[in-house]
Amino acid sequence: MAAKTANVTARIQPDIKESAEAILEELGIPVSVFIDMTYRQVIATNGVPFELKTSKALVTRDTMTDAQFDSMMKTGLAQAVSDDSSLAKDVFVELRKRV
Repeated sequence: MAAKTANVTARIQPDIKESAEAILEELGIPVSVFIDMTYRQVIATNGVPFELKTSKALVTRDTMTDAQFDSMMKTGLAQAVSDDSSLAKDVFVELRKRV
């Protein structure tokens, strides 16, 4: 008798899905097997099978001195004047790689 199965459905960003699936393919691990492995580790560790922590505190205007804020603004203005900028879509791609 075959084992019963259940479906898992999740919505994620397409580029994250493609990148992860490419790595899993290189490793020879089907997505369904990876999900099964992950669920089994949740059960075995009675929690998430990797460390979850927040990154260092984000610098906000409230935590900056006026001098720090002015310096950051001058740097940004100099970058804008010299056209030292990146497209927003490229910046977000780089940010997603870090997450």
